[in-house]
Amino acid sequence: MLDLIKYIVNRFAENPDEIEYIVDDKGDVVDVTIVLKESDMGKVIGRQGKIAKALRTIVKAAAAKSGKKYNIEIKGKDETEE
Repeated sequence: MLDLIKYIVNRFAENPDEIEYIVDDKGDVVDVTIVLKESDMGKVIGRQGKIAKALRTIVKAAAAKSGKKYNIEIKGKDETEE
């Protein structure tokens, strides 16, 4: 499932090499935190969150067979932290 998430996010981000994926598997629930540059936030989230909502919908549909629930959170990292 993480491969699907990475594939979709990398299509929208300008800097796909600088994206971090933090996965916390709690059994039935998997929390995926996507940490990306502030400049990519708008592109990945989309207008009024449409791309982020579509990403969550696709992952929910794909995860139905596995019986797990995926929670996706998108966070920006400050570009001055580097």
